[in-house]
Amino acid sequence: MEAARASEGLRRMIASGLVTLKGGFFEMGARRTRYAPDQDGPPRRVALSPFAISRVAVSNAVFARFVTESGYRTTAEREGWSFVFQGHLADPSAHPETPPGTPWWRKVAGACWHAPEGPGSGIEARWEHPVTHVSWDDATAFCVFTGTRLPTEAEWEYAARGGLRRMKFPWGNALQPGGTHCHNVWQGPFPEVDTAEDGFAGPAPVTAFEPNGYGLWNMTGNVWEWCADWFGALPEARRPPPRDPSGPESGPGRVMRGGSFMCHASYCERYFVHSRTMNTPDSSTGHIGFRVANVHPPDPESRAGSHVDGQP
Repeated sequence: MEAARASEGLRRMIASGLVTLKGGFFEMGARRTRYAPDQDGPPRRVALSPFAISRVAVSNAVFARFVTESGYRTTAEREGWSFVFQGHLADPSAHPETPPGTPWWRKVAGACWHAPEGPGSGIEARWEHPVTHVSWDDATAFCVFTGTRLPTEAEWEYAARGGLRRMKFPWGNALQPGGTHCHNVWQGPFPEVDTAEDGFAGPAPVTAFEPNGYGLWNMTGNVWEWCADWFGALPEARRPPPRDPSGPESGPGRVMRGGSFMCHASYCERYFVHSRTMNTPDSSTGHIGFRVANVHPPDPESRAGSHVDGQP
C-alpha cells in the first residue's frame, strides 16, 4: 500500500519556502571548542552537493496542517507529557519532576505542541512561532509525509553560515553588533530571569530578526533544530575533503543545531553557527523544533550560496 502523502497544497506551501544552495567546499566546525563533549572542532573542509533548505523553521501553523491531513500524534501526545521550562509555568512547584542536573525543566502532564505549557495553554497567538515539543521521530514523520527530509548536520552548518567564512554568527563575529540584538537568546541571570532585551522571553516568530546571507531566518537562537545525523565526531579531516557527510551509523542521540532562547554564556553558550548538541530521538521539550531540506533540481533563478572557500 502506498504511504499517505500530503495534499498538493501543503506540498506546494513547503516547496515555496525552500531556497536552493549551490553547495561546494566550506570549513565546518569551531576553531576553539567551548565544551569538549560537543566535539565541534577543530574545523575541517567539507564538500556539499546542491541542496534545498527551508527559509524558516516549521511553524505551528504548518505543523497543524500536517496533523490535520495525516492524523499524526506526536511522541508527547502519545506519552502524555513533555518538558516545559519552569519560567513559563504559573506554578513550577506543581510539577516537581525534573531531569537530573537541569532543575529548570519540569515534566508537565499534557504538554505538547498545541499546549506548550500544558493544559489550558494554546497556540492561538503563536501560529507563526516554531513548533516545539516535537521529537526527532515527530520531525521525521513530518518529512516522510511531506516528501522532504531533515538536513544533514553539514548542510545545516553550511546554510547557517550564509556565505560567511570563519564567523561565529550568521551575521559576523559580534554578539550584538552596534548594540543590536540579532537573534533570540537569554539575557539576565540564568535560569531565574530572562529580561527579554531582545524582545522575546521564549520562542519568537519564525521570521523574527534579519535573515542571513542566504535568506534564512533564525539559524541561531530561538529553538534548537533537529538534524538527520546521529551524534558523533565531525567528518574526518582528509584530502580530498569528504563529500556530503551524513554522520556515524549510530550514536547516543540525534544532532541538534543552532541553540535556543535559553542559551547564555553563563550556562549554555551554544548559540554559534558551529554549536552542536544532541538528544535522544524520542525527546521533546519547549525549545526544540526543526526545519526541512530536500534534494532540489538546479534552478539558476532560485539558487544561492556558491562554494564559499574556493577549491581544496
